[in-house]
Amino acid sequence: MTSPSTSPVLWSESAFSLPMCNLARFDLISVRLAVDCVNGGSLTAAAQGAHLALAAASRRIRELEGAFGEPLFERHAKGLSATEAGRVFARHGMALLQTLDLLRSELADRRSGITRHIRLCASTAAITQFLPTPLAAYGRLRPHVRVDLEEQVSEAVVAALRQGRADVGILVEGPNVDGLQVLPFRRDELVLLLPAHHRLAHDAGPIAFADVLDEDLIGLNTGAAILLKQQQTALGAGKPLRLRMQVRSFDAACHLVASGLGIAVLPQGATEPMVRAMPLRVRPLADPWAQRQMLIACAPREDDADLADFVEYLAAASRNAKTEGAIRKWTV
Repeated sequence: MTSPSTSPVLWSESAFSLPMCNLARFDLISVRLAVDCVNGGSLTAAAQGAHLALAAASRRIRELEGAFGEPLFERHAKGLSATEAGRVFARHGMALLQTLDLLRSELADRRSGITRHIRLCASTAAITQFLPTPLAAYGRLRPHVRVDLEEQVSEAVVAALRQGRADVGILVEGPNVDGLQVLPFRRDELVLLLPAHHRLAHDAGPIAFADVLDEDLIGLNTGAAILLKQQQTALGAGKPLRLRMQVRSFDAACHLVASGLGIAVLPQGATEPMVRAMPLRVRPLADPWAQRQMLIACAPREDDADLADFVEYLAAASRNAKTEGAIRKWTV
């Protein structure tokens, strides 16, 4: 093995350097084997999953370590534990394997008539309130195009577009979208969700969010546009935001509110089915930020007809409150 003093190997979370790597020994079977070892902590189980003899699996792991000049695992009586280098390898190796699986899937789709995948990244509010019907209709109108949908908070939607991990994004207005093509999508309204017997539920009029800061709150996870507005309002009022619980989904927040564990700010359209089914009450918010604009965003691409067609379809659907009406207009 080359001495570290003559050929240093640099490992970091942001760079994966492969000095003098023997690519002939770097095959996907070995990559999957190493990833399974990191995830399961057992070479025996990983070897069985790869249909390899234990000795052959061990040799492949050692060849990988020799190729990279860095131990990926610490061996002990009860199995394996990944080194820091092993964890970095597993993270990148898993991404490589997932990319390969997507490649296989898209090639299989081409044989069945699907010639294009469009990667759509959208906020939870957009998915919950507005996207299911138009996406289903688009699939019928354009059967050769498959829309792959990923749910993210609005900030992460923009990041996915900038990093090339998404073709189109739908987000709540707020994040910096400089350099992206942007069109208006739909509007929604945030409301205050209360347990049916809460003291604030007896009045149906609008209420300022600053007036409920003494209450326990059920909030969404960090990065959500709703949570950011709540934090900004609390900061401006000079009061703490009493987040008792944080959850990922609107449904989970509704269940917690109905149980009397706190109150929540959520999109009205997303909460309507839960309000009808549970002991919940809704009050409008007086704050201007409760009225929200959603945006369609994408990186500029002039030579992508399928992408331009999909973006125009979404924009047309958003111009009419009834999606079906917009679809008829778009298809004329």
